[in-house]
Formats: sequence, C-alpha cells, structure tokens
Amino acid sequence: MSFTIYPAIDIRGGKCVRLFQGDYAQETVYGDSPLAVAREWESQGAAWLHLVDLDGAKEGRPVNFELIASIAREVKVPVQVGGGIRTEGDIAAYLEAGVARVILGTAAMEDRPFTEKVLRAYGPRIAVGLDCRGGCVATRGWLTTTDVKAVDLAAELVGYGAETFIYTDIARDGTLTGPNVTEIVELARATKKQVIASGGVSAVEDLQALAAYAAEGVGGAIVGKALYTGAIKLSDALSQVGGRGTHAG
Repeated sequence: MSFTIYPAIDIRGGKCVRLFQGDYAQETVYGDSPLAVAREWESQGAAWLHLVDLDGAKEGRPVNFELIASIAREVKVPVQVGGGIRTEGDIAAYLEAGVARVILGTAAMEDRPFTEKVLRAYGPRIAVGLDCRGGCVATRGWLTTTDVKAVDLAAELVGYGAETFIYTDIARDGTLTGPNVTEIVELARATKKQVIASGGVSAVEDLQALAAYAAEGVGGAIVGKALYTGAIKLSDALSQVGGRGTHAG
C-alpha cells in the first residue's frame, strides 16, 4: 500500500481555519478563500485534498456544500469531504458534485442501519471517520464523547464493507505534538483495512514514522496546522515520504 499525504482544508464561515483540539472557540483563520488554498496545495504536488465542513459538523447537515462542490470541480486531484453528512442524499449530492470520497463520522456511530446501507451501496467511496478521545469515539463535531472504543466500532463496520478509516486523536489535533502512532497501527492491524492518520502531525519525521507501517495498512496522513505554520513544507514531505498515492476513491 502506498502512503498518501492529505493537506487539510477546514472550512468555517466560508474561510479556511484551524481549530485547537476541535475547540470552536480556539480558531485561527489561514485564508479567506478555501478554493485558493486548495489550488495552492494542488500546485505544490498534493495527490489528494481533505476538506471538512466544520459548520456542517456542528449543525448536522452540509452548510458549505456549494463552496466544497466548487473546489471539487476546480481542482484536478481527488478530494474527500467530511462534516455533517448524515443522509444518503448528502452522500449522493457530494459524489455527483465531483467529490471522490465522503466521510461519515457521527452517522456511523449513531445510525448503524444507515451506515450499513451506504457502505454496501457506495463501497470505497465512503470513509469512516473515527474521532477519538482516549480511544473512545466522539461525535457531533467532537462535542460529545461516547464510551464506544474505536477498534470495536471499526470491527463492526468492516463487516458492513468499510474499507477506509480516518483516525483522529482529538487531544493531539492542532497541537503539533505528534500523531498517536500506536493506536493508529493497532487499528490498521485489527481491521486489516486502510487507516489514514489525523491529528498532531508536526514534522516530516512524523510522516516517516507513519509511512513505515504502510504495508500494515497505514495508508496516509492528514496534515493541517503543520502545513499552515510552515513546520512542514509539502514539497519536502512529498519528496522524503512519497505521498503521491492513488487510493481508490
């Protein structure tokens, strides 16, 4: 399995922002035009883009759909999108708009029949976002933490056809303290499916540490704050880690 670097574009109020540990009160704006940011990452060699509708995650419905659809149309690389996707209509609309892969988070936790239905219908075009605190799944824009272990939920969803998981350690998101390699690798080994790491990536060395487990299913990493602060230069990361993967989407 190849290892893909996914530049993150988090959208709130129509702008490109980053939150600290998922806290909506701790926001930094990095660009007034998410489309311009997307074009910049594409120009630097990104093979995929990771878009999040933060308003949608909080409200439980797509809020920045038109903006995200415009990005999917304008860039030539595939994009994956999460945030507030709770219905099959939401999924279909994003896919019809040119999004390569949609991410289910809260819906995967709270509505198993729906999740099973769409996983069987859309297969690899669905990714499941496992946003975790202490190994337990959080939902509704990270505002609610459950007592369900990520590895247990993932095992159940593999039975429905899940092929890709995105594992976010909320405690590390936006902190530049390094990814939770141990839990990410454990999830990949347990599910035998692709796991994309998210949260805490601070240096190229973090990406190299994750990429070392590509053969075991760690298929990539989402990088946000480190790119926006300059802690990681995308071109350097791509040359040193690879990152030009071509996963199905």
